[in-house]
Amino acid sequence: MARLYVVATPIGNLSDVSARMLDTLRQVRLIAAEDTRVTGNLLRHFGISTPMTSCHRHNEGEKAAGIVARMVREDFDAALVTDAGTPAISDPGHLLVREAVEAGLEVLAVPGPSAMAAALSVSGMDAREFAFYGFLPRERSDLRKKLLAIARGVRVAVVHESPHRILTLMETVAETLPGCRACVCCDLTKRYEKTLRGSAEDVLEALRANPKRDKGEYCVALDVSGVSLPEPQQAAPDVSPESRAFGLLFSGLGPQEAVAALVAGGLRRNEAKRAVLRVQAWREGAARPEEP
Repeated sequence: MARLYVVATPIGNLSDVSARMLDTLRQVRLIAAEDTRVTGNLLRHFGISTPMTSCHRHNEGEKAAGIVARMVREDFDAALVTDAGTPAISDPGHLLVREAVEAGLEVLAVPGPSAMAAALSVSGMDAREFAFYGFLPRERSDLRKKLLAIARGVRVAVVHESPHRILTLMETVAETLPGCRACVCCDLTKRYEKTLRGSAEDVLEALRANPKRDKGEYCVALDVSGVSLPEPQQAAPDVSPESRAFGLLFSGLGPQEAVAALVAGGLRRNEAKRAVLRVQAWREGAARPEEP
C-alpha cells in the first residue's frame, strides 16, 4: 500500500535535520512541496535528487486528488513538505492529507522542527493547555475582537506574525489586553534570532527600540490568564458611543478604564476617547477636559 509521509523540515538551521527526514526524502518517489525552489535548495544541500511537484495553498485543491490517484495507481510512497517546519499547521497540506486518508492510504508523520513548539518551549509559560491561531486579522478592529475572543477562551495562545506587522500586533495586544505576558520570538534558529519576554507593554517598547526588528519572521506566545477583561458590550447597534461612555462612567469607571472598555467593545481608540471626553464635558460643565 502506498504511504504519504508528512515531513517536517528545518525552520532555518539546517543542522536541525533528522536522519529519518533525510532517509524519507531519499526513499520516496515523489515530494509534494509548497515551493519547489525552496525545497530544491534543501535537497541539493543534502545531495537528494527525488522529483518534486508543487502543492501550495493556491493549487492544493486541484492537485491533491491527482497526486493521490497516481500514488494509488502506481503504488508508490510520497512525501509532503512545506518551506519550513511542519506541514498542514498554518501551512498547506491538510487537503492532500485528507485526500490520502479518504483513499485509504497510510499517512505517517516524520516529526521535527516547529516554530510554534519552539516558541512555547522557551516562553516560560504553563503550556499544558494552549491554542494556536496562525496569523491574526490585519484590520485593527478585527484584531481587537479576535484578541478578546482568544482571551476569553484560552490561557495561552500562539500566533505567527510578519516583521512588517509585529508592531501593530503588539500595540493592539498592549492596548486591548493590558498586562498580558508575551514571549516574542524572532527569526528562530537563524541569524537574527532574538526572544523578548515580559508584559506586552515592555515587549512593545523593546521592539520599538530594536533597529533590526524587521529581520525574520515572528512567533508570539501570549499568556492571557492574568488579564482583567471588560464585560462584553451588549449595546444595540443604534446606541451611540456617547451613550455607552455615559453608562461606563456612571457605573464608576475612570476615564481611562472607560476608553479601554469601549475599545474592547469594538470602537477605535480615537473614537472612544472622543466619546468619553464629550461625556466628561457634559458632566463637568467644562468646554474641554483633559484627555484620558
